[in-house]
Amino acid sequence: MQQKPWTKPNFLMGIDSAEQLVDWFRAHAAITGLAFVGRSNVGKSSTINTLFGKTTARVSKTPGRTRQINIFEFYLNEKPDMPFYFFDLPGYGHAEITKQMRKNWDELMGAFFQYLSHNVLLLNIQDARHPHQAADQEFHEFFKTFDNETYVIYNKIDKLKSQKEKNELKNKMKPLYKQLKWVKQIHYFSAEKKTGLEEIQLAIETYLRKKTNLEAKS
Repeated sequence: MQQKPWTKPNFLMGIDSAEQLVDWFRAHAAITGLAFVGRSNVGKSSTINTLFGKTTARVSKTPGRTRQINIFEFYLNEKPDMPFYFFDLPGYGHAEITKQMRKNWDELMGAFFQYLSHNVLLLNIQDARHPHQAADQEFHEFFKTFDNETYVIYNKIDKLKSQKEKNELKNKMKPLYKQLKWVKQIHYFSAEKKTGLEEIQLAIETYLRKKTNLEAKS
């Protein structure tokens, strides 16, 4: 198996209050990194674990369980003196939460995007079987107003067993390409089967290098 282009990340902290998050961003201005976000139960944690190593993110059997922002630090293999960060954001669109939890989520995510460095790439994870659901559309309307570069990753592509299912996704994607013109890249992926893994790794590594003016790999 091809070596990952980055080190195994270190978990720094989990933040569940907007005030604490703002303080962290003020102490870490102009950082470069990634933010993973998606609806509950689309395999966001599994995607992170496939990209960065098993047990990096906690995989819960209860959708919507994670209600805090988890922050990790990692390095490109040949640049151990330049830290990068990634954020595992709580899932959106989960109906079975209390009003107080929703209020806290709104405040936390509002602070996150308001103070987030422009050098953080947003990776929106979706389920290839159910792309661009109402919750995805609502969230896209929210974060497309920010300046952060955005890629969409359609996970669980391996679950499309029949040609009919694959054709249905293809047909759904035609109008979506027009709606998502502001999205820079779209990837098809399977966290379980590792389909599309090398392409996503290269896309992420290229982004990190571009933002930190590292020379392109030969």
